[in-house]
Amino acid sequence: MVIDKTLLDELSAKAKENPRLRQNMDLRNSPEDQSQRMLNALELGTVMPIHRHKGTSETVVCIRGHFEEYLYDETGNLTDTIDMVPGGVMLNIEAGQWHSLKCLESGTVLLEVKDGAYMPLDEDELWQEA
Repeated sequence: MVIDKTLLDELSAKAKENPRLRQNMDLRNSPEDQSQRMLNALELGTVMPIHRHKGTSETVVCIRGHFEEYLYDETGNLTDTIDMVPGGVMLNIEAGQWHSLKCLESGTVLLEVKDGAYMPLDEDELWQEA
């Protein structure tokens, strides 16, 4: 598979039509793969709740567009903001680190890589206001 402008444009068009204003594209060879690789197209206004992955780190790279990744401490205080643009930094979020993001440009696409087979988030992996 070649990931080119046409593919990214098609994925972004699907994100615009999706009520969540984002669209994933699974890059694994099969659901049994022991890794998670996906493109995630984001549109302005998408809501990414504060969450963590207890069992895996998450590597994030901005392929196109612009977003900010936010890191939080165990009490929900913002501890870091990382500006993500193509050719900028590549971020490796440690397992258990609370994080979220904000899309800053229509047509943004990022690459996400995690360990192990896909597992939905557990209740204690989503930030709950006290």
